Amino acid sequence: MDYLSSNKIAIIDLGTAEIIEEELDEGLVKEKIGGAGITTYLYQKYAADEPLVIGSGLLTGTLVPGSALAMITAKSPRTGTLGHVPLTLYAGMELKFSGFDYLVIKGRSEKPVYLWLHDGIADLQDPGDIWGKDCGESTEAVRKIVGDDLVQVLSIGPSGEGGSDLAAVSVNFWGSGDRFGFGKIFGEKKLKLIAVRGMGLLEIADPEAFMGQCQELLNRIKGGACAGKKGVVEMATALGEDDMGAWLSPIVHRHKACFNTPYATNTFLFLDEDPSLMKETEKTDPGFLITDLGGLLGFKKLGLSALDSGRILRECARQGLDPAGAADLCLKSGLKDLEGIKAFLPQAKGPVETQAKGPFSPWAPSKPIFADFGLAADGSQDAAWWIRRQAVAYLFGIHPIFALMAPELSEEKLLELANIGTGLGLTAETLEQVIAEVIKG
Repeated sequence: MDYLSSNKIAIIDLGTAEIIEEELDEGLVKEKIGGAGITTYLYQKYAADEPLVIGSGLLTGTLVPGSALAMITAKSPRTGTLGHVPLTLYAGMELKFSGFDYLVIKGRSEKPVYLWLHDGIADLQDPGDIWGKDCGESTEAVRKIVGDDLVQVLSIGPSGEGGSDLAAVSVNFWGSGDRFGFGKIFGEKKLKLIAVRGMGLLEIADPEAFMGQCQELLNRIKGGACAGKKGVVEMATALGEDDMGAWLSPIVHRHKACFNTPYATNTFLFLDEDPSLMKETEKTDPGFLITDLGGLLGFKKLGLSALDSGRILRECARQGLDPAGAADLCLKSGLKDLEGIKAFLPQAKGPVETQAKGPFSPWAPSKPIFADFGLAADGSQDAAWWIRRQAVAYLFGIHPIFALMAPELSEEKLLELANIGTGLGLTAETLEQVIAEVIKG
């Protein structure tokens, strides 16, 4: 595979510590396109080995607006079915440029390990005393070991090591949208973390045409429905949470976008610092980046203040817990105070429903945001539209939330960009077939 690819799949056997590298066959891309199309294929190929499959979309890491997504594909401990979990912020981009398109992680190690991906090299390493640390501590420790603060870290905390069904894979210090319990699978495999650094390059079949089309698309999006908006407050308000602004805005410090995503879906709260502070704080841990609107709304529903909800979300990320699932358990247990919830989190195990619709994480809201996609006003088309929209996002590597607010990213436009970028001549019939396969799981 010559274009938009590192042309490499790593097959990592944790039981034997053997790592085999295979070329990404161009015929496979023509048949499955990329992203969830190929992670699903690889999962089914190695299903007997209970693998975790990690990969990026065909357009991930490019100039296509919203091209931030990579994903983990595996059988969910919570649903018993195949699921896809989003990896955003800068994790998807770093994976795309690390020298690997896809990872198949099979088997189980007898002792804790971590995987270090960089410059087309995949190494299994002894984590030493990182095993036992929380996700934030693990991120700091492995970055110190490899000597690079830009390394993206997918890790588990005490919840994953302890086998909780609510265990989630975290991205650096923050949540990932793991509603499927994949953190438990990491723990069962004794895989503490994956550290990723991308320093590679991507070749484009027709770079001039590709860049021109991306710029034209970005210009259209800048004039579209999400133009001038940012952060979780405006998203929540658009979804009907009218009191979100008054509740959260007093502790909002700034907003943060994922790689090449025109809308900032993440909001940083100052929890232990003055939110109006303009200069750099001297505190080492002043707040928390909200990456999970569903988790935030879950604790808001319990009646907590925004400040206490932020503190609970920070604790969930440290433990490596799905905050939406944890909030649901707290609601069922009648826990509504900060100290009681903090004491409960380390022992939170489930079971709890995922509210999944199809194989995609319900981390992304279930209906359009800001934009008009031409759906029926009574909401009767929302569920089917959402599943198809997520399938397209997970094939091409588009941020799953941004996909819900940018009708400019149509299936036809993404297919056109993929063909300009790869020169493969992918057809609408192939896209239709792969969407159906991915939704079926």
